[in-house]
Amino acid sequence: MSRRSLATLALATALLLLTGCAGQDAPVSPVGPPAGRGEAAPPTGGSPFWVDPDSDAARQVEEYEKQGRAEDARIMRRIANRPLAEWPAGDDPVPDVTRVVKGAAPEGRTVVLVAYNIPHRDCGMYSAGGARDAQAYRDWVDAFASAVGDAPAIVILEPDAVPHIVDGCTPAGHHAERLELLAGAVERFKRQPRTRVYLDAGNPAWIDAPAKLVEPLRRAGIARADGFALNVANFQKNDVVRGFGAGLSRLLGGTHFTVDTSRNGAGPLPGDRADAWCNPPGRALGVPPTDRTGDELVDAYLWIKRPGESDGTCRGGPAAGTWWPDYALGLARRANG
Repeated sequence: MSRRSLATLALATALLLLTGCAGQDAPVSPVGPPAGRGEAAPPTGGSPFWVDPDSDAARQVEEYEKQGRAEDARIMRRIANRPLAEWPAGDDPVPDVTRVVKGAAPEGRTVVLVAYNIPHRDCGMYSAGGARDAQAYRDWVDAFASAVGDAPAIVILEPDAVPHIVDGCTPAGHHAERLELLAGAVERFKRQPRTRVYLDAGNPAWIDAPAKLVEPLRRAGIARADGFALNVANFQKNDVVRGFGAGLSRLLGGTHFTVDTSRNGAGPLPGDRADAWCNPPGRALGVPPTDRTGDELVDAYLWIKRPGESDGTCRGGPAAGTWWPDYALGLARRANG
């Protein structure tokens, strides 16, 4: 993706020690499950979200242990023991969605899912692709939402789709259709009784003024959604993102938002460097997923970008979305704790 540049903790203080982000979180949040939609399982140490026991990171831990790399296995558990978003792939999202919904069901955990299949995705760059046309996208969203059913879920809707309209990367001829599809997707996901939907709104290093996002988000159905998502797959620090989000929230009448903290523990790559969003060196894991953010506007800190998955074939990385254990180990090693 371009320029984007949810194993838990027993106490909030332990959370801060593990992430090295003291001062970014408070131990208590007023945010809970949406009223009238049923309660998810009570958060354990601040996170109600499901941990995938079969993630790439979990398998990497097993591999390190077999190789006798005990210290690397210990460090990799900083990713493996955290809730990560699931990005259903391909033309049929049902198998991936069904797997995580069934996995989370015994404990009543909330699953975090990313809908990333909009036509003309990523402007033909590293994560190019998406549904072949508008009807294929509607069918994909309908299958996705049906597979979620009545499970407690958060859906991050189409990373980059609105920001790429704002920055002009997506050709003007596709704007009206894209916004209509996003609004339709919000409406379809919101038919599920316990699904929360957050429209992606980029990050403050990408869109320089929140006001530029207001009209596109309105046309994309933000009034029907639960809020917007910021910092997906990017590295901006929490205080910067919260400031940007608060400004955008005011312009939208108090809308809430989520923050991707998966890789922002050390902030962005210093300096104004080309491709600073793409596999930058020296970065670190951020605040672990939690809905106890201490900020009334921030519904959750989530690991939307799966730490250790490549941003694309830059800086020696594999294809976008491919597991890259060396990069993952670096992110985890540079996180304190």
